[in-house]
Amino acid sequence: MTDTNITDIRFDQFDLDSRIIQGLTDTGFEFCTPIQAESIPIAITGQDVAGEAQTGTGKTAAFMVACYDYLLKHPASDTRRANQPRALILAPTRELAIQIHKDALCIGKYTKLTLGLAYGGTGYEQQRQQLTDGVDILIGTPGRIIDYFKQHVFDLKACQCVVLDEADRMFDLGFIKDIRYLLNRCPDPDKRLSLLFSATLSHRIGELAYDHMNEPEEVRIKANTKTADKVKQTVYYPANDEKIPLLLGLMKSLETKRSIVFINTKRVAENVDAWLEGNGIKSALLSGDVPQKKRQTLLKKFEDGEFDVMVATDVAARGLHVPEISHVFNYDLPQSGEDYVHRVGRTARAGASGAAISFACEDYAHYLMDIEEYIGHRVNNEPVSAELLAKPKPRAKRERRPRPGQRSNQGNKHRRHSGNRNQNRR
Repeated sequence: MTDTNITDIRFDQFDLDSRIIQGLTDTGFEFCTPIQAESIPIAITGQDVAGEAQTGTGKTAAFMVACYDYLLKHPASDTRRANQPRALILAPTRELAIQIHKDALCIGKYTKLTLGLAYGGTGYEQQRQQLTDGVDILIGTPGRIIDYFKQHVFDLKACQCVVLDEADRMFDLGFIKDIRYLLNRCPDPDKRLSLLFSATLSHRIGELAYDHMNEPEEVRIKANTKTADKVKQTVYYPANDEKIPLLLGLMKSLETKRSIVFINTKRVAENVDAWLEGNGIKSALLSGDVPQKKRQTLLKKFEDGEFDVMVATDVAARGLHVPEISHVFNYDLPQSGEDYVHRVGRTARAGASGAAISFACEDYAHYLMDIEEYIGHRVNNEPVSAELLAKPKPRAKRERRPRPGQRSNQGNKHRRHSGNRNQNRR
């Protein structure tokens, strides 16, 4: 095959349980990506795997297929209790945990293995009850899972398979102590299957694998560039006051269908979202303080096509998988090459093509040199021509909500007047 992101190896060539093949077929998975083609044959023999591959290359399907196959071919002990999960899958963010759960439901729909999902921000009692009732596979983030574990809602003594996804991000977010805590409560490494996947297999991840895995076989899928090969990357150098006209002009000229606009701060994200709405572009705003339930609703509407654009801070850069993202806009350049790669990785996933357009403006242009050094190549630059600059209509008016703990101006005004009256009385 000519597609460098898909091999000519089919899933049905592996010695997989037929129920998994059926689920993969229904999902539309026939041929493997390189990380799937190299890691699955090793893992289904019961050998631990430490896999390295860039974002968007199918790591989730790789470990879910291996996990399902292992559990189906190794029945649980007769002494296992209902609240003892047979597999534990850890993800660094709730968005990624939700996506893994979604993919797992599709791949394992015929296996009759039950799934549990645990992450912070919402559904505390519902998640707790689900674990009390019992699940076969527990997917979630370390903090919420440890919370339930310490309450003795479940234990890990019957855990047959452990998966760490985006292990490098676990370190970045400070979860490594939590990870070690949970792994130490599982059966010994030689009594379970352990799978670790990461964008990089660094020295610190190697130490983690040495301590908690059973002589894992390393699988490294190296790309010519750190960003996906089918992402067309472009950078413009606008003045700060040209950024909104340029964004609107590019969206019109490129006829973008589904795109994400990444912003560095929530305040600017709110401003950009208002400009888009004022100019007739349906957009949704995703930032760190959006409640989890609303965040999931926004992502679902975006995926269903109710919004054309998602305006997001870096909370959406990792673990977010929405199909058919045609364009990623770095309205603000990120501060690191790693963040750039993960933002760009929201498009051109699993063999598709896409475009990443960055604005090297007056405030953030100095980050470009570090980004290019990290990705190992120059980003093609294009001139900001007059034809590209749209004439924007006024932005949509938004009522600015006071921050938590901050009283409204009206309340402050009332107190000032009240204070004056008290002073007059004295």
